[in-house]
Amino acid sequence: MKKISVAIPCYNEEDNLDLLYTTVSGIFKQELPEYDYEILIIDNKSKDRSREIIRDLCAKDKHVKAIFNYVNCGPNTNPFFALRESDGDCTILLYADFQEPVEMIPVMVRKWEEGNKVVCMVKNKSEENRFVYLAREFYYRVFARMSQVEQVKQFTGYGLYDKSFIEVIRKIDDPTPFIKGIIAEYAPDRIEVNYTQQKRMGGKSSLNFWGYYDSAMLSFTSYTRGGLRVTSIVGFVIACVSFIIAAIYLILKLTNWNTFSAGNIPILLSVLFFGGCQFVFIGLLGEYIMSINRRVINRPMVVEEERINFDNSGDK
Repeated sequence: MKKISVAIPCYNEEDNLDLLYTTVSGIFKQELPEYDYEILIIDNKSKDRSREIIRDLCAKDKHVKAIFNYVNCGPNTNPFFALRESDGDCTILLYADFQEPVEMIPVMVRKWEEGNKVVCMVKNKSEENRFVYLAREFYYRVFARMSQVEQVKQFTGYGLYDKSFIEVIRKIDDPTPFIKGIIAEYAPDRIEVNYTQQKRMGGKSSLNFWGYYDSAMLSFTSYTRGGLRVTSIVGFVIACVSFIIAAIYLILKLTNWNTFSAGNIPILLSVLFFGGCQFVFIGLLGEYIMSINRRVINRPMVVEEERINFDNSGDK
């Protein structure tokens, strides 16, 4: 009997966990009874009752396994870690907020049985905030043009991954993995299935502006060289323009020595403009350096505090 893992990264999801377990287990019992399954929940140091609920689920159903992180490893690392720790013939990465429809699990399994090793679920519509959706679409378009790896637009990581692909990502030694970029890079033969993203079922998203910004910078510094090249090109263009303007001012001054007066405004504007460009470019360079620094320090991806139900059948 083939085994399917459902890997669920979790942070402060006390309002959703019970219903999520009931829904996922119900799908396997009613629609996929020919498969064995495990539900692997990775709790990212939740501050609510999530761990208490997870313990109860593990106690009443041995299909449920859990790993409790000792510290919060971030919203990008935890899903990647969840995939690595799964044990099935294929793994479905599912988030606990119900924005990704659980009822698509049988669809993904059928695609897998057809021979597809990676099934990426791509949002073609969304019930989330319209501005957020459009901003994300704009970012994907810009990022796709600058990245050397073809990225999957409107992709959150939600999808199905064959165990052969799981073995590939287990070999990736990166303490700050960008899961969406890794999947795009190492699964070129993936298929994409559209779905409508739903509103969050319960609770409040932990992602704020800085969370989105951190994810954007991680993807940008991991999969683009365009940022540094743009700064070089813009710097060269500014230098050329500045030289031309300086030459024009010199000629005007030499030919109209007594009547031409440039004043202080052009100088002030030039200083402010060049100073602003320098701050932007230094900040961008700092993001690349910080990304390099994280990888050079090579801290562990995740520090585990506890595992539950991993000692039943020879699991690691």
